[in-house]
Formats: sequence, C-alpha cells, structure tokens
Amino acid sequence: MLNTQPHLQACDDFYEALITAHQGLSTPDSHAMNARLVLLLANHIGHQATLLHALQLARGNALHSAAPMAATAAAELKAIMPVVPTHTTA
Repeated sequence: MLNTQPHLQACDDFYEALITAHQGLSTPDSHAMNARLVLLLANHIGHQATLLHALQLARGNALHSAAPMAATAAAELKAIMPVVPTHTTA
C-alpha cells in the first residue's frame, strides 16, 4: 500500500538537496535525472501494485483509470503537492 501521508524525515533538507541536485542542469538533463531517480526508488520499493498506484496518483488520474482504486484515492491525490522545478542552463 502506498503511503501518501507525511513520512519523510527532514523533508525540508531533502527538498533542498533535490533542488540543489538540479541546479546547473539543462531541462533535458534534469528530466533524465528525475527518470533515473524514479527508477532507483522504484527498484527500492519493488512492489508492483504499490508502484502502479503511485503512477496513477502522480498522473492525477486515479479516479479515471481502467482499474478502480480504493475510496481513499481522492484524499491521496490531495495529499500530493507537485512542485515544478526551476532549471538553470549551464
């Protein structure tokens, strides 16, 4: 089961490290880094159903997918606050 409740320790520190990791990258390089990060974390999680649930929530179509999800899907969508990173070119 995907945990969408606040769980990250030192979340501000991690967010700062994530933004710092993107500094100086072009937009394509930043997207590539995000893809590698997603794959690393997906490998760490390893549970297919959890990963598919995360994909649905991240896309924002959890309530409109072909495979219906639990009644808590709407609340889980609200728990996720996407942030658009600012890129700087090298």
